[in-house]
Amino acid sequence: MRHLFATIATATVLLTTPALANDYTAQLTELAKTKLQEIAHSADVKSAIMAQNAKTTSFDQAKIDTLDKTWRAEVDASSKPMIDKVLANATSAYLKKIQEQSSGLFTEIFAMDAKGLNVGQSSVTSDYWQGDEAKWQKTYSAGANSLNISEVEEDESTQTFQSQVSIPVLDDAGNPIGAITFGVNVELL
Repeated sequence: MRHLFATIATATVLLTTPALANDYTAQLTELAKTKLQEIAHSADVKSAIMAQNAKTTSFDQAKIDTLDKTWRAEVDASSKPMIDKVLANATSAYLKKIQEQSSGLFTEIFAMDAKGLNVGQSSVTSDYWQGDEAKWQKTYSAGANSLNISEVEEDESTQTFQSQVSIPVLDDAGNPIGAITFGVNVELL
């Protein structure tokens, strides 16, 4: 009897849980090849990443950790000078506009440099350094044709089910200079 209840409970969870990213892989891959590539390779994004790469190329891990620690402390603080500076830049304004024009398809967008540091974003991220995460490691570090699609998760802030789709940002010669991540509301695919 206990086994029957466990089976019913498991079936209920499976039936009421959205599909995993694998169920959306084809649609997310097609979106990445079209719209996301267009945004990632815009002059706004590429020039901002190249400019930041020139500034951060000499940063060692200690410097990156210090910046990330500052960012994380500011997320819940009343004063956010570092976060405000990034949110006020032209790249963040561009990405916010793209998100607003997506009719809810994009829940977040953020671009990263060659170190995995945020260059611009449509909304505040929980951390500044993405270099220790798959969204950067499996795109920038994996080459020009790479694509990373995360599992579908519920975004508590937007109450939507999203998958993060990440691709490298390329220079004019086709070499990765950074990466960009899009939170995609899979319910709108």
